[in-house]
Amino acid sequence: MNLAFLIEAYMLRALGIVILVLAVWAVVDCLRHPADRFAQEGKRTKGFWTALTVGSAVVAALSVLSAGSGGFLQLIGACVACVYLADVKPAVSGKGGGWYNY
Repeated sequence: MNLAFLIEAYMLRALGIVILVLAVWAVVDCLRHPADRFAQEGKRTKGFWTALTVGSAVVAALSVLSAGSGGFLQLIGACVACVYLADVKPAVSGKGGGWYNY
């Protein structure tokens, strides 16, 4: 039984590290793009996305550094980072593909 708890702890730690890497990637990418690109593409402001991605990176870092898992907040941080990387990043980088040209 102790082996199962040990495996679970290592898997949660590995998941936390993956989420931390995604969140840091989202923060760095958000800071690279100019603020006017966010408005041109119809996304929320750069300050909004910077605050969300920094918050998700902080939550991910705290969950990796703490003994336990991040739980629900870690999941929310992962969702924020993934939404930024999947939706906002392609739009503000100019590589969105133009699927929704109305």
